[in-house]
Amino acid sequence: MTQKHSIERSDILSMDEYSRTRTEWRRKMTAVKRKRRIEVGPFVTFYFENWQTMWHQVHEMLFIERGGEAQIPDELAAYNPLVPQGDELTATFMIEIDDPERRKRVLGRLGGIEETAFLRFGGHEIKGAPEADQDRTTADGKASSVQFVHFQFTPAQIAAFKVAGTQVLVGFTHAEYGHIAVLPDEVRGELAGDFD
Repeated sequence: MTQKHSIERSDILSMDEYSRTRTEWRRKMTAVKRKRRIEVGPFVTFYFENWQTMWHQVHEMLFIERGGEAQIPDELAAYNPLVPQGDELTATFMIEIDDPERRKRVLGRLGGIEETAFLRFGGHEIKGAPEADQDRTTADGKASSVQFVHFQFTPAQIAAFKVAGTQVLVGFTHAEYGHIAVLPDEVRGELAGDFD
């Protein structure tokens, strides 16, 4: 199946139509996202994105903010960069800590974490490249709680990733957050569909 690599204006539903079908879309997207997420260590969850998840995010932003036609170009510009381009995986990772004081302390120690994400499988290691739209670590070394990364694959790496049963590790080499998790094979199989 040919993947779509960008969300076009013609893909956007009217807000009347989206409002009528929103409950159903949210139910569908919950099922999709369940197969595209993994927790890494105590605080980080990776959400691997695709055309569907970004299409839904654009619609949710339009629904919530009610900016109408004028808002659409900004949402497409914000979310199209996270649609995989056929030779990569893209992910949002969130550093989720409920307690505000603890969150502030932990984020203050995790500056640069976006530079240390990796995938490791079948003798390959792919370093995550942070989304370049803005710096996600402040000058004083505090990490943003929301990060965006791209994992760029070669054809050989795509072939290795697609092999059923391949053990895929996702993690960080950050000095303060050296956690690693094994990607469930169901998730690996789902993500393999992001490649052309």
